[in-house]
Amino acid sequence: MGEFRLPKNSQVLEGKSHPAPDDAKDPRTVRIYRWNRAQGGNPRMDSYTIDLADTGKMVLDAILKIIDEVDPSIALRRSCREGVCGSCAMNINGKNGLACLTPIEELSDGDIELTPLPHLHVIKDLVGSLEQLYAQYELIEPWMKSDTAAPERERLQPPDQRRKLDGQIECILCFCCSTACPSYWWNSDKYLGPAILLNAHRWIVDSRDDHTGDRLDQLDDPFRLYRCHTIMNCTSACPKGLDPSKAIADIKRKLAERD
Repeated sequence: MGEFRLPKNSQVLEGKSHPAPDDAKDPRTVRIYRWNRAQGGNPRMDSYTIDLADTGKMVLDAILKIIDEVDPSIALRRSCREGVCGSCAMNINGKNGLACLTPIEELSDGDIELTPLPHLHVIKDLVGSLEQLYAQYELIEPWMKSDTAAPERERLQPPDQRRKLDGQIECILCFCCSTACPSYWWNSDKYLGPAILLNAHRWIVDSRDDHTGDRLDQLDDPFRLYRCHTIMNCTSACPKGLDPSKAIADIKRKLAERD
């Protein structure tokens, strides 16, 4: 019989526990994944019990309270606090999302568990490496490529053509969708994933871009595009309510129609 073991130092251990203040009116425990690439060893889950009566409404507020008042060594990305930058993307109680847009009161009762986005190489604590995802984003050349001279002010576009970009230009590259996709987990070195393909589709349907054929040629690959099996995790995970699976299906349709 086969014997299966976890890789060395991959088992998550129980970490430190920080109790609530003695005068806490509404205590709630937040469990945070802790690991430092520079130190190695096993990751752990540290527990922090805070007073929600003295905390902001969002998960990010709880994390910042812990950092400010209990443990300043926790690492995370964050910036805008308004769901615009995508920096605070993480896995919250088993689902990818933005900490700044996730209300604590909408989470189920019990401990709040925070881990990095799945599949990413962890740098430290809640910070995963986005190096590969940004390289894939660069691969699709996410800028307008026009063969005509630039106008003095702007390239005009009819309203009906502009509407084709709705549901795509709102992407903030938080990568909640790609890191929720099983196909991306298993083939991330070859499959571009939903976030990148959504942004590729944005330029394919832009009437001001003159290189649609070249963009489709670049994606006509068994792995770059066709590893998508319409699992729909990407659409479920998107904190902006976008539908990457629809964009991927349209790319496949355009390739089929031109053959």
